[in-house]
Amino acid sequence: MHLHRERPIPIWFFIGLLLIVYGFLILGQGMWELFEPPAHPTVLANLRPALWWGALLLVVGGSLAGPSAPW
Repeated sequence: MHLHRERPIPIWFFIGLLLIVYGFLILGQGMWELFEPPAHPTVLANLRPALWWGALLLVVGGSLAGPSAPW
């Protein structure tokens, strides 16, 4: 009799998904700040850190979730 055992889903897949969700949220906030600047901007607001940080989280999350995806 042949038993089929499914492979467990690695924790890195869930961490990658979480980073992707956070990346979309932070990137969305950065895009919002492009069109609606805050009333009291921070000192380095001209560098647009939300856009960079959101994009970085999307890349890192994709590199973690992609190779460890269960499909």
